Amino acid sequence: MITLTTAGESHGKGLVAVLEGLPAGLTVDMGAINARLAVRASGYGRGARQTIERDEAEILSGVRNRVTLGSPVTVFLCNRDYENWEACMAPEGCDVSVRKLTGVRPGHADYAGMKKFGQSDARNVLERASARETAVRVAAGEICRQLLSVLGVSVSGYVRAVGAVEDGMEYDFSAIAGERSAVLGMMDPALERKACAFIDACAAEGDTCGGIVELRVLGLKAGFGSCMTYREKLDARLAAALMSVQAVKGVETGLGFGAARRRGSEVHDELFPAEGGCMRRTNRAGGIEGGMSNGEELVFRAAMKPIPTLKRGLNTVDAATGKPVRAAAERSDVCAVLACETVCEAALAIELASVVSERLGGDTVEELKSRYEALA
Repeated sequence: MITLTTAGESHGKGLVAVLEGLPAGLTVDMGAINARLAVRASGYGRGARQTIERDEAEILSGVRNRVTLGSPVTVFLCNRDYENWEACMAPEGCDVSVRKLTGVRPGHADYAGMKKFGQSDARNVLERASARETAVRVAAGEICRQLLSVLGVSVSGYVRAVGAVEDGMEYDFSAIAGERSAVLGMMDPALERKACAFIDACAAEGDTCGGIVELRVLGLKAGFGSCMTYREKLDARLAAALMSVQAVKGVETGLGFGAARRRGSEVHDELFPAEGGCMRRTNRAGGIEGGMSNGEELVFRAAMKPIPTLKRGLNTVDAATGKPVRAAAERSDVCAVLACETVCEAALAIELASVVSERLGGDTVEELKSRYEALA
């Protein structure tokens, strides 16, 4: 079983990820990790923080000469912005009154976190709840993606919608796995231009926007997950992984909510005879039936809400005084849907790698690969 633990605050010294359970013998491509981090930091509508943080992953343990040892792999990302925040964030001692935040921001973890952890300063909550955490998750996810790639399993995706600008076309995996636009990660250039105009309009009004990302998995064989216990259901586990990504408010697989508006004859994928078994001519189930992979492409979509930090601020309450105030405009993005897509790919890869390793075991990559290839 592969597990991931991340640690670190948004403006702390750095971010750490510990991956346990990776088999020995996986060659780690650091260039691919850093390239993935660069995509996460890109996209139309991003804020000033991305010009400060130029993330480059550093491996602290579990890898020697670019190859995993079977021990926990630790990845570190330095927060370059820490030098601007050390006076109020240093764990060794600092002035916590500096940059104190009590005007809790709607849509953030501020208020609920202050209540849960008994805090009088939302800074002690928001620093960890921040989407900055996703940077190290992307690094860890790329390592898991590289493990899946050894088995012939590929993970990809694209931005399907930004606000009300949505692409209704269906694309082959080869198309979305190809070279995507670096602007917003959309497939249709004309729609992408409309999406950029929508982002500009939001920015001009001090507002923000979200969108929808679509994730695909190609090459996963049938039988991963289970129908026997709900904890093992593949769609439940992968949906939970996607819902764990900051700002994701909804997840669907296959037709998703669209299935509820159709008749059964328009929803279920019929089976037809084929050499060695059977085949499907449609994939409305999104590659999962009864909580198990059925050998078809996995198809997930995740909805990202608009970023809750608005330049013009929203009505809120000062937790210290109980008086109405306007929420503080912390440095933020207008749109981060491309980043969300990249993080969702990572979350999917991490959970899939765990699912595969749980079923097949193996202390080395070669053991895992041979067991995967032996599956029908």
